[in-house]
Amino acid sequence: MQQICSNAVEQTFAQIGNRVDRFELWGGSTVTKLDPGAEFSALIGEENVLTDEAARSGYAHDRLPYANFRAREGALVGTLPGLVLRPKTTEEVAAVVRKAGELDLPLIPYGRGSGVLGGIIPLGNELMLDVRRMNRILELDRENHLVTVEAGMHGEDFEDALNAQGFTCGHLPQSLTISTVGGWAACRGGGQESSRYGKIENIVVGLKAILPDGEVLDIRPLPKRASGPSILDLIVGNEGTLAVITQLTMRIWTLPEAEEKIVLALPDREAALNLGRKIMQAGLHPRIVRLYDEKETAGRTEGIAAFGDRPVMANIVLCGEAAIVAAEAVIVREFAASVDAVETETRPFDEWRKSRYVSITKQWLEKGYYNDTIEVTVNWTKATSLYDTIAARIAQVAPDAHFSAHWSHVYPEGVCQYMTIRLPPMDQAKALPLHAELWEIATGETLAHGGSIAHHHGSGLFRGPWMDGEHGAGMEVLRRIKAAIDPQNLFNPGKLGFPPRPNAIDPYRDRSTHEQ
Repeated sequence: MQQICSNAVEQTFAQIGNRVDRFELWGGSTVTKLDPGAEFSALIGEENVLTDEAARSGYAHDRLPYANFRAREGALVGTLPGLVLRPKTTEEVAAVVRKAGELDLPLIPYGRGSGVLGGIIPLGNELMLDVRRMNRILELDRENHLVTVEAGMHGEDFEDALNAQGFTCGHLPQSLTISTVGGWAACRGGGQESSRYGKIENIVVGLKAILPDGEVLDIRPLPKRASGPSILDLIVGNEGTLAVITQLTMRIWTLPEAEEKIVLALPDREAALNLGRKIMQAGLHPRIVRLYDEKETAGRTEGIAAFGDRPVMANIVLCGEAAIVAAEAVIVREFAASVDAVETETRPFDEWRKSRYVSITKQWLEKGYYNDTIEVTVNWTKATSLYDTIAARIAQVAPDAHFSAHWSHVYPEGVCQYMTIRLPPMDQAKALPLHAELWEIATGETLAHGGSIAHHHGSGLFRGPWMDGEHGAGMEVLRRIKAAIDPQNLFNPGKLGFPPRPNAIDPYRDRSTHEQ
């Protein structure tokens, strides 16, 4: 099979243009005789309204693997955006949203396009609202350990700026170098040090966002409230379907004084999971807990004798005040001994840390493989069964497929299982339905085991068919909230299991495993 490099995939996206669009630009709008570009130029400046096809094509996709697969055959999952708008302030975002409502033109907030579930893919020439010009730290509150930042700030720049002042934001996802702070909150993300600092919903304590009618929602930054359901939690994770986040106030932490790394070889996966459970249920606050299955361990531990008869690895990193780190390390080593673990050299962890923000998806894409990742949440009592069941079912339907997993977000009651699935190069007509079937297996078994279909990647477009299974009656609650807040269905239609706009492209048109 001809190898297809990632640059070629990007070029394919750029060349597709409107060939796959099913209707003329703005054809779904109730307003047909206005020039939308001029309307928005009056609000944010002509230079911040991108109309040419080449510019718009760069906003037609995120990092959804399925979209990369479709690009190999010269196809888009959705359409091009109608326009790209680049506001600079919360007030400009509000003005743009009000104008979009007047013109009945839907829009999608855009950060840096690092999502992997198609959350920003336009389905009917939506406007793309690029927030990257909103990229400043507005206030650093040292006494309360809070920082206020604009939503479009680059994640790595944000963390670097805090580090220079002696702080960390605590949210360090693999996508740190290619994502925005607002995107973290919009997708309810989780960083690699979540065992200590929490996921983004534990870090964000206040925000500003624009509602579909253009009103500014201002949630004051406070530790806790007991004044009804949490409006903050409604917005964090909304993926642009209910509000456009423009500003966040987040907790920050002093950079740790000390750190201790413990790398362990364990006899099996069950022992590793028991170790993670013991650590978290004891009330420890490790910086990192990473537990690997046999396949992912083997690729990281070559030449280390301890893994010869103990093929599963655990990386535990503790940090904080030196005395606390020392005390927690004693407890971790006691737990390790109780599950027959052997401590070994730290090289595997050190090598992971050097490349922790690098995705391996590109290398497989270049070679023609169908590589994807699926992260789910399950309670400890179901974790081993979930892994074994998914592995066995995938082996049955796709014997040549790769399946592996690690567990890198741990809690007292359960764990995130982060799975990699990979099909070898094959005919696209065979690969796409098989890829969909692997997703169906992993997601269906997660629900059958009482788990959640998404831990930190969000739901976007691709997980839409499973949202009713995830939430049950709660999904109807969310649909009613969406209909009440956004009666025109202007904000990111067709995502999170919400309905698309009329005349939108059906993104599931070739996923035969789902009934729509």
